[in-house]
This record gives sequence, structure tokens and C-alpha cells, in this order.
Amino acid sequence: MNAEIEAEHRVLDLSEVEKILRGSENIFLQDCGCRTIHKNCDNPLDTCFSVNVGSDYAEKWPGQHARRVTVEEALAALRRSHEAGLVHMAYVFKGEEKPQLICSCCTCCCHTLGGIVGHGITTQVLTSKLMAEDDDGKCINCGVCVKRCVLGARTMVAGKKAYDASRCLGCSLCTTTCPTGAIKLAERRKVQD
Repeated sequence: MNAEIEAEHRVLDLSEVEKILRGSENIFLQDCGCRTIHKNCDNPLDTCFSVNVGSDYAEKWPGQHARRVTVEEALAALRRSHEAGLVHMAYVFKGEEKPQLICSCCTCCCHTLGGIVGHGITTQVLTSKLMAEDDDGKCINCGVCVKRCVLGARTMVAGKKAYDASRCLGCSLCTTTCPTGAIKLAERRKVQD
């Protein structure tokens, strides 16, 4: 069957994914299709979720080892993928309000994230409603956020952290690891104004 599926692809921060998982009745944890196929890295495989309407199809996808999990198991897998530095992205099919698929993506296997990082193609994904906002007074220029940012929004210049907000998709990898709490998520419009 050939069918066109329209979906919105959106970056989510850690707290958004936690909220979605807590509000989902059926959660399937499955292997990342991109990492299963490409095998370009050692990141964990069982990091993607089928939820809500998407859970109806999870067991039918071959090769992704989908299994029904509890909310607690899902949150543990989510935290593991976040600690590994994976970016969380959700697919929302046209006509649905809630996401059906939540992927935890790496830049070397995911076609979407790889396109953003490697080629600057940001039109294929919607950014989070939030983005990182820095408190330079709290920043100790340790570089932890630079290492965590897979999007290149953070760099070190002459020993000081530099932040290009236009490259931030709001994934929260930097905010959850800043040792001084110098980075918080804020509404995108507020930060850009």
C-alpha cells in the first residue's frame, strides 16, 4: 500500500517528553530505526517510543524490538538516552493532537538531525517552544555546555563560552548538565526579543 502520511516533526526538551510519557496510556519502547540501519555509533538502541495512537502499530514494525513498558521504565530509558546526549524529537500525525512517535536522535545516524547539523537544513523540523537562555553571571566557562550541544550553538572563544541562539532548537541537553545552573529554558520569543 502506498500512502502519503503528513506529520509534524518537533524537537522536545526533556521535561516535555517526560510529561508526554506520564500522560500516555500505552507506551512501547523500541530500537531506533536509524541507528539499527546505519550503525554509525555506540549510542543506546532502545531509545524510541510509540505512544498514544502510534502504540497501535508498534508491535507490527519488524526489527525494532518494540515492547510495552511502564511509565517508570519509559522514564528510565528517556533519562538514559538524554544522558547519552541524544536529542528528543516527536512526530505528530496530521489530525492528531498528541505525538505518536518520540525518537531520541544522534547526529550520525538520524537523517533529520544529521541534515540540521551537517547542512543547516532547519526547515525539516519545528523547534521547541523553548530555548536556552544564559545567565552569564553564573557561567564559569567550563565548556560542559559546549560539549553537550550537538547543534553547534555553543562554542568556546578565547576561553569564554559563546552562544548563538539562532542555532538553538531547545533540546535541553545544555540546561540539564550545566554545573552552575547558568542555563535555563525560556520561551523562544522572550529570548529572541
